Amino acid sequence: MNTFSGGQGEPGRTSTSVAVSAFDVARVRGLYPALGDGWIHFDPQAGAQIPGAVSSAVASAFRGFVSNPNGVYAAAAHTRGIVQAARVAVADLVNGKPEGVVLGPSRENLLGGLAESLSARLGLGSEIVLCRLDDDANQTPWLRVADRGGGRVKWAEADIETGEVPAWQFGELVDSATSLVAVTLASSTIGTVIDVAEAARAAHEVGALVVVDATSAAPYELLDIERLGADVLLVSANRWGGPQVAAMVFRDPTIFDRLRPVNPDPAAQGPERFELGEHQYAMLAGLIASIDHLAGLDESSVGTRRDRLEHSMFGLRQYQQRLLYYLLNSLASAPQVAIIGRAERRIPTVSFTLPGVPASKAAKRLADNGVCALSNVPSRYFTGLGVTEFGGAVTVGLGPYSTPYDVDQLVRALASLG
Repeated sequence: MNTFSGGQGEPGRTSTSVAVSAFDVARVRGLYPALGDGWIHFDPQAGAQIPGAVSSAVASAFRGFVSNPNGVYAAAAHTRGIVQAARVAVADLVNGKPEGVVLGPSRENLLGGLAESLSARLGLGSEIVLCRLDDDANQTPWLRVADRGGGRVKWAEADIETGEVPAWQFGELVDSATSLVAVTLASSTIGTVIDVAEAARAAHEVGALVVVDATSAAPYELLDIERLGADVLLVSANRWGGPQVAAMVFRDPTIFDRLRPVNPDPAAQGPERFELGEHQYAMLAGLIASIDHLAGLDESSVGTRRDRLEHSMFGLRQYQQRLLYYLLNSLASAPQVAIIGRAERRIPTVSFTLPGVPASKAAKRLADNGVCALSNVPSRYFTGLGVTEFGGAVTVGLGPYSTPYDVDQLVRALASLG
């Protein structure tokens, strides 16, 4: 187990049903073959490193007995089994219902289809509430639909100093004309966790639909679609070490019959009504393996997959919050680093600027020292702060394989910029 010192970082909610959960980062690192290349990976927003079990599951599925699921032969039945198992795995991940899980190649693809399905409801006279901290994936489809149909868009803003999104805003932004609230659970750039449940309460009082992008939170937080109050919840497996597959989960699966389908097949039922084309079945096998991997991060976890997810994610979160505290303190001690945002509740993602040093140059220096980090990630929040005018921002995020040594290497490389 890791022995570095540090506090909890932020006092966010944790499970009360788990007494103690040990997270052995050395054992976990051994589950990721890619770490043998010697690079330090602080770029999970671009895709976390892939566990060996996931790549093996994908390779086995490609070599195995799969076919078009519509046939009557054994290979078709096996393929149908993979699809159903993928829906069950995602349902376990978010505490949802398998019959409410829509599978697709990316969240952009799924959100684009959902926006088109709802476009008739989001025209003239309707209002959409978006969040400034959200990714373009959960902003652009709704902006496009509103622009085309004459709908009005309102924005939940983040505090300039802290990067927090005050929950009281949603009570003021949502009114009788609001048809949809689309919000992120956690920022992919500054890590702020948003009170989605409060936004959902305000939205449901006027009958508005709530779409929550949990993509950035999923690798760090145990998700519960019921507790969040989301009508639709999105996740993308590549963020926690899975393949390029996304899922859109509907809290109430009966809603499918009340929405305009995306799938042109008139025989499509349930979640298939929002799925276009054939699935990449080997990728779905990898999706299942990646969720099982999350559930097994703590090898002492037992019970159902949801139970094991709760136990393992609790241990992971405790470890990463301590490491986040160490990362923030280490960056704050570097005189040339200015951290953006200081939200009390956050996932382990940090963005910072270096006055006089372009972010692209800093990222290149980090790469020259074996550290992977992102620079100039698109963000409406950054644009509003004028971050681009100061050379842009570097964004780093922790993975389950990150260590204090990695943090030290990051800070040393930044110090070499002078």
